[in-house]
Amino acid sequence: MLTIAVLVRIKLGKPIIFSQTRPGHMGRPFEIYKFRTMSNERNDKSELLPDQMRLSRFGRFLRSTSLDELPNLWTIIKGDMSIVGPRPLLMEYLPLYNSEQAKRHLVKPGLTGWAQINGRNAIGWKEKLALDTWYVENFSIYLDMKIILMTIKKTIMREGISAEGEATMTKFTGNDS
Repeated sequence: MLTIAVLVRIKLGKPIIFSQTRPGHMGRPFEIYKFRTMSNERNDKSELLPDQMRLSRFGRFLRSTSLDELPNLWTIIKGDMSIVGPRPLLMEYLPLYNSEQAKRHLVKPGLTGWAQINGRNAIGWKEKLALDTWYVENFSIYLDMKIILMTIKKTIMREGISAEGEATMTKFTGNDS
């Protein structure tokens, strides 16, 4: 982690760690931590450039190998996240979930999850949220072990990292999207 931190500092500057408030168990806010993967480049109006333009080559490498997620080990130790569970999404998405999709918050969010090993960001929102709900309704130690082993394989294969034409995933705008 120290090596990655030094490389992020050299290649992208400060801050080294990106943090963001996300909804956790029962929608309770917590801070997620990742190694920074994007620059702070701005246009002539001082607005941040789109993610695709700010995502550096080094940042793409960190994301494709999931090394950017290593600081979340602290979040797991603190008890805000689990190793396995639905990935914590953005706070702004909370009011957009239907009652079925909201079930994803009945368990702690995870570093990896059922949706990550079944398409990650290469699948659409409807499918991703359905996979999260399926996990909540079927979770077990056996399933968690399977997800951990499949995560290792998927990370090595670097599958499903981004939605087509996106730096990560399109924005969730509700159930009609």
